[in-house]
Amino acid sequence: MRTKIFYFALSLVLLVFVGCSNDSGNGGNGDTMGRLTLQLTDAPFPFDMVAEANVTVFKVDARLVDSEDEDVEGDSEEDGYPFITLMEEEIPVNLLDLTNGVTEELADLDVPAGTYDLIRVYVKGVNVVLTDGRTFDLTVPSGSQTGIKVFFKPALTVAGGLSSDLLLDFDVSRSFVAKGSTIKVDGITGFNFKPVIKVCNLSTAGTLSGLVTTMDGETPVALENAQISIMNLDEEPITSGASDIDGAYAIMGLDAGTYKVYSSLNGYVNSDTLEVEIVAGNKTIQDFVLEAEAMEEGN
Repeated sequence: MRTKIFYFALSLVLLVFVGCSNDSGNGGNGDTMGRLTLQLTDAPFPFDMVAEANVTVFKVDARLVDSEDEDVEGDSEEDGYPFITLMEEEIPVNLLDLTNGVTEELADLDVPAGTYDLIRVYVKGVNVVLTDGRTFDLTVPSGSQTGIKVFFKPALTVAGGLSSDLLLDFDVSRSFVAKGSTIKVDGITGFNFKPVIKVCNLSTAGTLSGLVTTMDGETPVALENAQISIMNLDEEPITSGASDIDGAYAIMGLDAGTYKVYSSLNGYVNSDTLEVEIVAGNKTIQDFVLEAEAMEEGN
């Protein structure tokens, strides 16, 4: 039996844009302030033993290392640079509701123009609910006190007329480690929580999406929970996703370049491994048609 991959991602999409104000009395703030919209999404989660993955985000701030306004003050400092609070309210989310490009807005506010190189994400109330009804509350190491630190590489610049997107992927395959056996749901005895977050700039990244189906005669039938595996050209795993009830999938935040991809599902033959080109700021469509495995004689 193919080993199931325990994977999902927490994504924070930061849409940053700078606009000129029509208010002549703003003292020229159009040159020193930008607009920031903060949204939350989740990459596909194919682990069928989990019913809910809950987290409460209660604060997000960003470090401003180079400002066009020398008088900018933040709510706190690190290494002498101010932090700008992006949001500060409790927003509980079941991450499994935020898949395949669905997002939830966390903040929409003016921020000082300049360069940001680090954000801190403060979370609490993290728990996992299994399909058998059991709930595991997880301890958040430092995330509720000092925040989970995520660096921008390269740094994010907010400037007049510039639009930029930033994506944070919470890599649960490494962050949420199941205890016990994952062959059956009743074999899971708990989880260890060690947050690992990847960040990418969506202006230099793209999205892979499409449909996974099988054929019933001449009629295509959607396949739910089919896994889409993405590898580099050396066939080293990069990330993965899963199809929804309609057979659709979408995997955001892939750096521009060429990847190898294939789809798989228990009871079906793996698709061929295909090469796909991800284009910055664009969506690449790749559909998969899986063939049912042949039944053995006597079954």
